[in-house]
Amino acid sequence: MGKLTVLALRAVLAVLLAGSVFVQTVMVTLLARDLESLDPDYAYLRTPILVIVVLGIVTIQVVLVCVWRLVTMVRRGTVFSHASFRYVHIVIGAIVAGALLVFALAVVLAPGEAVAPGIVLLLCGAVVAILGVALTVLVLRMLLAQAVARDAEATQLRAELGEVI
Repeated sequence: MGKLTVLALRAVLAVLLAGSVFVQTVMVTLLARDLESLDPDYAYLRTPILVIVVLGIVTIQVVLVCVWRLVTMVRRGTVFSHASFRYVHIVIGAIVAGALLVFALAVVLAPGEAVAPGIVLLLCGAVVAILGVALTVLVLRMLLAQAVARDAEATQLRAELGEVI
């Protein structure tokens, strides 16, 4: 990966991380104020919605930090090592946690008439899409495992060739 590509990706990741911190601090506060004006029949939704939103932002931040670490490993040429699996596993876990949070939001909003049933159905569809992303990352993890195995095999063959020469 070229230096310019790494720099551009890091810039995007930094902007996204800064944006997520802004949303977490400013926008969630504004959301909390807006939810104070909820109809008293739906006041019980305020805390679960805020907790789900904050935890959802945390899962996004975890993914961004892990991708940053993986990009650093790519830059150093150490991505094809067992150390990279830790970050990939964390990314998969964070994506699955995000899917569970969206499902929890659907469950919280489903009873009563707080939102239309179509919104709850859309949230459940989003859960399926997010789980699809987690499965895609899992497939990419398998490709990384194959690449690590091939890299280890190539290193061993180079060592054997060095002994022969």
